[in-house]
Amino acid sequence: MRRLIPLLICGLVMSACSPATPMEEAAEPAPDGSIETTAGSPDGSAPDDATTTTTTTTTTTLPPRPEGTVPGWTVGRPWGSVDGLVMFRGNPTRTYYGRGPLPDDPRQIWRFPQSPMCSNSPVGGQDKTWCGSGWTGQPVVWNRPDGTTEVIFGAYDARIHFVDAATGARTRADFQMGDIIKGSVSLDPDGFPLLYAGSRDPRYRIIALDRGEPTELWSLNAGSVDGMWNNDWDSNAAIVDDLMYLGGENSWFFIVKLNRGFDENGLVTVDPKVVFSMPAFTSELVQAVGRQQSIESSPTLYEERVYFANSAGRVVGLDVSDVESGEAPVVFDYWMGDDVDATIVVDDEGMLYVAAEEDFRTARAAEVGQLVKLDPYTEGDPRVWGISIPSARGYEGGIWATPALVGSVLMAPTNTGRLLAVETATGDILWEDDVGGGAWSSPVVVDERMLVTTGCETEPTLRGYDISDPQSPVVLFDLPAEACIESTPAVWEGRFFVGSRDGYFYAFGRGS
Repeated sequence: MRRLIPLLICGLVMSACSPATPMEEAAEPAPDGSIETTAGSPDGSAPDDATTTTTTTTTTTLPPRPEGTVPGWTVGRPWGSVDGLVMFRGNPTRTYYGRGPLPDDPRQIWRFPQSPMCSNSPVGGQDKTWCGSGWTGQPVVWNRPDGTTEVIFGAYDARIHFVDAATGARTRADFQMGDIIKGSVSLDPDGFPLLYAGSRDPRYRIIALDRGEPTELWSLNAGSVDGMWNNDWDSNAAIVDDLMYLGGENSWFFIVKLNRGFDENGLVTVDPKVVFSMPAFTSELVQAVGRQQSIESSPTLYEERVYFANSAGRVVGLDVSDVESGEAPVVFDYWMGDDVDATIVVDDEGMLYVAAEEDFRTARAAEVGQLVKLDPYTEGDPRVWGISIPSARGYEGGIWATPALVGSVLMAPTNTGRLLAVETATGDILWEDDVGGGAWSSPVVVDERMLVTTGCETEPTLRGYDISDPQSPVVLFDLPAEACIESTPAVWEGRFFVGSRDGYFYAFGRGS
């Protein structure tokens, strides 16, 4: 393991440390589709003789994974024993984007449901109608033991939907939440038939998938602590062994011991206990930027650390080696100077890539930049490099999308419409393209091909790139979208799936 260092606080109000028709829907839900393990062991570890095939078809033997850790070799690989894309950005390092191929001539295969998914939810005390799905909104896609490939996603109609990837028909009854769902759901990666999802109603739920219909087993109310901001749950839970890591827009971070199991009838059970919680804000940070302190990004794990960021720009690392005893000391603390909603990405050396919005426009943010590489193990200034992304063409600067890590290159769409390919070692911009302002969806990369949704302030399209030569990318397709796409797509076995603000969810695949 890499050594831990004393608490490091850098720059926090102090000097820096330097066209188609809808498919008919199934009349009845399909069989329960309970989850079984398909590879590896139930705790998601890799046995000594386990093999994993990467998206580049290179087969390597993986070492065993000590319980509670997220080793560097897991970067870019699927997580756990379930055959699928089980959480936002695929794994706890947020670096796995799905299974190819990504077709170079896609067409719309189906659209779900028959009528738009909409509901009302207030904003600033004013009623607002929300339709479809938004940021982050990446679906789960997994291959069930019964042979069905199932897509699971939450939407603005305040429901979780379960859909057959081949047909667009319902596979289970919808699960009704109390308000809209903005974030991405997580499927238990270790073979337990459990789904994890939050809503602004304001609860984060654990839902059983082995009953006649999806059934709530437990929830965490955002109002259970004295929060600083609102009570939504945009953050996507990371499940590592029997622990759930989660941030709330109430400005608190939680680590929950799940105590998963089965009863005498073979039905899944949980007995969750919050073993650690902490506010993401400090009095110093509130004095600097005010009460906007929510955690909207998703937690990222590497080795025995978990990292999270808040909308005041604080980036925190906790040592979780003894968290089940209630101990998780802060071992890294860095201030970006502006709102961080994008999820932190970590590479196989434990370096962090952090993207910030241009919101507060502090002097600190101007100094640091909006796309930054941090070394959380150094005893000096952790900032390795930073790129400034200022406002342009009438759009606010910075980044809402979570960047994609592709070997030694970081792909990052910006709110101003610049799609950047950045060399991770140096911070040099290798190339850039214009994808239109308001690009919030995160890029997806499989088999040296990248899928990007263009910004919502322009004519929306789904754009495919061949990035086998990082210096000279080739545009493979520009597929017109029906409406603005803020959600992140999921690529799985020749198809990709994404929700849109027009109220529908789409599947695309090879053209005829």
